[in-house]
Amino acid sequence: MSASTLTRHIQRMEEEIEQPLLVRDNRQVHLTEAGEKFLEFAKQSWADWQAMKNALSPHQGELEGELQLFCSVTAAYSHLPAMLEKFRQRYPKVEIKLITGDPAHAVSAVHSLQADISLAGKPNNLPNNVEFQHIDDITLSLIIPRVACSATQLLQQDPIDWQNMPFILPLEGSARQRIEAWFKSQKIKEPKIYATVAGHEAIVPMVALGCGVALLPDVVIKHSPVANQVSYLNLKKPIEPFELGICVQKKRLQEPIIKAFWELFAC
Repeated sequence: MSASTLTRHIQRMEEEIEQPLLVRDNRQVHLTEAGEKFLEFAKQSWADWQAMKNALSPHQGELEGELQLFCSVTAAYSHLPAMLEKFRQRYPKVEIKLITGDPAHAVSAVHSLQADISLAGKPNNLPNNVEFQHIDDITLSLIIPRVACSATQLLQQDPIDWQNMPFILPLEGSARQRIEAWFKSQKIKEPKIYATVAGHEAIVPMVALGCGVALLPDVVIKHSPVANQVSYLNLKKPIEPFELGICVQKKRLQEPIIKAFWELFAC
């Protein structure tokens, strides 16, 4: 529809609820608090409408519709292909819309209805309204540069001076939680942080360039195009793996498409 038609629709909705949905200025438009609530209502209403259409369809044996799925870039290579192949063989008429991003945002994407299902690392504190189903255990390793740098010099010391070692860390998420637990076990009170990075994939090249060392999921290292430019360092005390799984809002598990995906990978 045209911009003027869209504006009239929005103004009509604002008049009906007697609240502005958008804040407008010369540079941008963003949602008000009422707009955020209305967006969540609209997404849920759309999901309910899709469920109703499926329930009343004369072709109930064949699921049709859309599934919004969130995962990290690495998971799109490592775990998702086999899962989607299995799902599409069973339900070929379901359209998959894939969203990739920082794995630390996977649970919140489901919580905020930005995605129907997410592949996520299980956080220490899972929201009460989110259901999690385990599919794999993700191990982590410490990788170091192969080029000569301050990090490789520190690694030659015995014992290694971890307190002054430059670390490159993910900004947040399950891997970050495991790394912080490792710091605590090594009694590294104030680690020297060279950089924090949203996501994981960009950290491997930074290590390869000699910026520092990093503790990362093995699956990320394996699928990196610069994996042959870093080395693994054996740790006396390995890092505890974290769980990778499917997460979804509990109240949405009865929606036909989400239920089908969930049950297909149930343990």
